[in-house]
Amino acid sequence: MGKKILIIGSSNTDMVVRTALFPKPGETILGGSFLMNPGGKGANQAVAAARLDGDVRFVTKTGDDIFGQQAIQGFLKEGLDINYSKITPDFASGIALITVSDSGENQIVVASGANMDLNPEDLPHAAFTDVDYALLQLEIPLETVEFAVQKCKEMNIKVILNPAPAAKINDDLLSKIFLITPNETETELLTGILPDTFEKMQQAAEILLRKGVQHVMITLGKKGVFLHNENTQETIPAFEVEAKDTTAAGDVFNGALITALSEGKDLKSAAVFASKAAAISVTRLGAQSSAPYLNELQ
Repeated sequence: MGKKILIIGSSNTDMVVRTALFPKPGETILGGSFLMNPGGKGANQAVAAARLDGDVRFVTKTGDDIFGQQAIQGFLKEGLDINYSKITPDFASGIALITVSDSGENQIVVASGANMDLNPEDLPHAAFTDVDYALLQLEIPLETVEFAVQKCKEMNIKVILNPAPAAKINDDLLSKIFLITPNETETELLTGILPDTFEKMQQAAEILLRKGVQHVMITLGKKGVFLHNENTQETIPAFEVEAKDTTAAGDVFNGALITALSEGKDLKSAAVFASKAAAISVTRLGAQSSAPYLNELQ
């Protein structure tokens, strides 16, 4: 087990329906199976890290309802330290309505609920103590992300930002990031460049490096990961698998990545480790439920 990891982020309950094709607006279609799974980017990443033997402190906010209660039970079962997570009576727990087509594509609508009530004052100093790496996403208020990143900077904690779902981020925030892990869509929103060729990946990454990010990893799905920093520019190939459900592939990648870094792996080895974990996850249905255990990667 490596050093302590701090993950601050969302917790949702995913309600998933499988369907041959997506409905058009106004159309009703009969789908296939229904699944209810724990999800939310923050929780997915925390569980993925814990299953790979990461020592994870997870800070989130749930509603005082059945979904929140189930989420908390799940976190405890996965061995997460949730001493600084909060329950609020004022909001429902976050939920996501997910439709997955036969081709493995997904459409998702999220009702954030309590996640959008995770405020800076919910992050006490103690939550940041004894931490080497922190991981954040954008399913909580941006001001909370900014507060947490600033706190990490003051305490010499290396921040990994998974800028998902895609949103504009100011340069001040970017300048404090150790590693950013956008996918292609998020990269285009952040830089104005769609990274669909090696040259464009380089250009997009250069923009982020100039803004002060130390390392850039653009995730390219089945095309792998593009790593760019002052020492290297290379594409790390993905592991070839038959995808069944890509819902939490990015989350598993990020959870595995921070775990590998906390154990002292270099960026490239960490990316390979994370790619392997993500590849296993897309061969299974569900978000958190698809995250592999360490013995499956060995």
